[in-house]
Amino acid sequence: MDHQTRSNQTQTKPVIPAYVKAISGSLAGIVEAACLQPTDVIKTRLQLDGAGVYKGILHCGTTTVKTEGVRALWKGLTPFSTHLTLKYALRMGSNAVLQSAFKDSDTGKISVGGRFLSGFGAGAIEAVAIVTPFEVVKIRLQQQKGMSQVALKYKGPIHCARLIVREEGLKGLWSGAGPTIMRNGTNQAFMFTAKNTFDKVLWRKDEGDGKVLQAYQSMMSGFLAGIVGPVCTGPFDVVKTRLMAQSGEMKYKGMVHAFSSIYTEEGLRALWKGLIPRLMRIPPGQAIMWGVADQVIGFYETRYIQLNRNNDNDIPILGV
Repeated sequence: MDHQTRSNQTQTKPVIPAYVKAISGSLAGIVEAACLQPTDVIKTRLQLDGAGVYKGILHCGTTTVKTEGVRALWKGLTPFSTHLTLKYALRMGSNAVLQSAFKDSDTGKISVGGRFLSGFGAGAIEAVAIVTPFEVVKIRLQQQKGMSQVALKYKGPIHCARLIVREEGLKGLWSGAGPTIMRNGTNQAFMFTAKNTFDKVLWRKDEGDGKVLQAYQSMMSGFLAGIVGPVCTGPFDVVKTRLMAQSGEMKYKGMVHAFSSIYTEEGLRALWKGLIPRLMRIPPGQAIMWGVADQVIGFYETRYIQLNRNNDNDIPILGV
């Protein structure tokens, strides 16, 4: 092995397998769901409040607790936690696979554009495969008011899914798929790009370098990365929620019609309804997610990548 070959090897960035990132995402999803479900319930109630019943975040939360009990803030937790676990596993795993297609074959490095496109692709995949049907069920459950099982149309997540398929067909579970793809794709494009940038700028951390961030460092980078997406994709989220909540007579005929109707009837600000609760949920959620995920990935980097590097360093360099 000559010196040039050895030099090229040391410049190649180690690859973290997609399954490691998928596992890190699934574990992170469980923790995040348990912590942040109430903010998601409040966000959904505000977005569906066309009549202006709720005066704001606190009023929505206190009204829900007074009229329905504290447990109402965790309505839809089962589909939410399941969907987060599967979504993060698919997101992290598919992003890793997509990034491998954009990486330089010699150095293993990826451009900012490649990272952005990988993030968008991962977001689009999760939107179609997991997010849309799970969120349709979650939103239908969350929009129900009251705790009496007799009065509620949907008795639980499985009953809700079955009833949607029976009344609206299988396509009912994919109501609002268009804006969901746009929302998730754009969110993840910004999120993965911003998270990598903040890691480099704040902590001098690059993927595969063997350095493990402290939990608070990962959480800070994740929190900052989670702010941009909701601001940019708020209208897609509102339209997605309105389309998913429809059953029986359809007020909105599609994504474009929903955009125009909401703007005409409720004004431009209505397209950003629920933004504050989204900002209360998503950045902290990303902080929790990356705080957990980076520790799992860091364990792999420390245990295997550093071990392999040490073994490589023990190999004598020939031909120099």
